[in-house]
Amino acid sequence: MKRVVVGLSGGVDSSVAAYLLQQQGYEVIGLFMKNWHDDSVTISNECPWLEDSNDALLVAEKLGIPFQTVDLSEEYKEKIVDYMFNEYEKGRTPNPDVLCNREIKFDVFMKIALSLGADYVATGHYCQKSEIEVDGKTVYQLVAGNDVNKDQSYFLCQLSQEQLSKALFPIGALTKPEVREIAAEMELVTAEKKDSQGLCFIGKVRLPEFLQQKLQPKEGLIVQIDKNDPIYTIEKPTGISLEDELKIESQKLNYLPTMGKVMGKHQGAHYFTNGQRKGLNVGGTTDPLFVIATDVDTNTIYTGLTSNHPGLFKKALFVGNSEVHWVREDLKLKEGQQMEVMARIRYRQPLQKATLHQFENGMYVRFEEAQSAITEGQFVAWYLENELVGSGVIS
Repeated sequence: MKRVVVGLSGGVDSSVAAYLLQQQGYEVIGLFMKNWHDDSVTISNECPWLEDSNDALLVAEKLGIPFQTVDLSEEYKEKIVDYMFNEYEKGRTPNPDVLCNREIKFDVFMKIALSLGADYVATGHYCQKSEIEVDGKTVYQLVAGNDVNKDQSYFLCQLSQEQLSKALFPIGALTKPEVREIAAEMELVTAEKKDSQGLCFIGKVRLPEFLQQKLQPKEGLIVQIDKNDPIYTIEKPTGISLEDELKIESQKLNYLPTMGKVMGKHQGAHYFTNGQRKGLNVGGTTDPLFVIATDVDTNTIYTGLTSNHPGLFKKALFVGNSEVHWVREDLKLKEGQQMEVMARIRYRQPLQKATLHQFENGMYVRFEEAQSAITEGQFVAWYLENELVGSGVIS
């Protein structure tokens, strides 16, 4: 009998995942990961992990499976929290959930599971795994979940073949309502529980306060750039190489505080991200202001009126070679090659038509339609039909 360790998070998805594996004849063990100790920055006085670990324990008892809690807060701090601060300090916007899957759930946690004699690790993610044979070798495919509204393949975009080979996603073929129905039939305590929001495992954290622990607030200017500013009408030189063309399409525009009018002050450019609308606290404009760029060196936030402001849109992005990751290593592009894909630059964004262009120093992703708020530090993931084949950090 194959042994599976399920990451029981105290939510409905992992509860049903455990039940389904049991039904399929696996020996199931439930493990709850505790990844955060500092309760000073979580919102509300509920202590999310205590409640969650308790729910996880109740589910394990109901299913009659062994259960234990593992404390990964040291690893979590080192691999996730420190990474977040470093990225924010550089003026990039990290994605802790993607990293958490790569570094914690399918690495540290997986090693613990395998040391308990497990054959597989299972989670409650809405995605699917299949396998094919390529040149006589088994290759694992990471496939989108059947529930279009809940597909979570994006969060797993950094997994390797090695990690996928040991992973199971029991609820990937179901929709959320079906999962809740199974939980209700089984009378699991998590059947009606709301989906968790916020940083993977930390509970609901107030971001600026969470960041303020490490990043000192410092006052800077909020500058509004006019949509007709000449910076948006610079002609592309003709007769240049494809690589140079892509470089121009993907590069950051160099704004200066003198180019616009000062709208107000903020407490630190590193607390803001492209496309952000809330938290600027600037009144008196005809339309909402959106962040179009941040400059952590001069501590300036550049904004534009409306979500159609030209400063929000770009047709291409760049991923440095060290940050290009192929889930399907067999499909990796060689220098000079290109591939037509569907891609997304954030969770739940509808897939967009794009072309990958691999060059010597990295890869450009060029979209058919200009994309709003392409953000450094976030992940771009690319798909062939419903299979996620690779991803990279937007640089």
